[in-house]
Amino acid sequence: MALFSNFPLWAALAAIVFAQVVKIPIKFILTKEYQPGLAFSTGGMPSSHSAAVTALTTAIGILEGVTSNVFALACIFSVITMFDASGVRRQAGEQAAVLNRLINDFHHFTESAKDWNNKEEYEKRQELKELLGHQPIEVFFGGLTGIIIAFLLYPLFQ
Repeated sequence: MALFSNFPLWAALAAIVFAQVVKIPIKFILTKEYQPGLAFSTGGMPSSHSAAVTALTTAIGILEGVTSNVFALACIFSVITMFDASGVRRQAGEQAAVLNRLINDFHHFTESAKDWNNKEEYEKRQELKELLGHQPIEVFFGGLTGIIIAFLLYPLFQ
């Protein structure tokens, strides 16, 4: 039962859930598109990765102090995760977009040369996921979300 009183764990999990769910109304406000599937996808505003690691780090800082070794570990873990979310994963998403365009161009080219539309396996091809990473602003607001969630949940664990 001690697991249920683990404040850093619950702060991180709550930050993930909040960041994923809040993507739906943010997308709706900005684009007038209702996409409930955003709650289960990667990318978007705010970054749930950033929210999770900053909530975890903030909760550890609250409990253990910002001079503790475990806080230092969590802080570096957070920086690496947020850097990866806005760098490597974002670049992979951009490469996926280019590859998807190349595949579509190839499809149009081969359509005119052969009757590939009748081939079932070609119709079943899957596009690469393009929304993998985050814009730096999405990482920033994800991090801010995590810090706020940790401070809001802390009184519940006292």
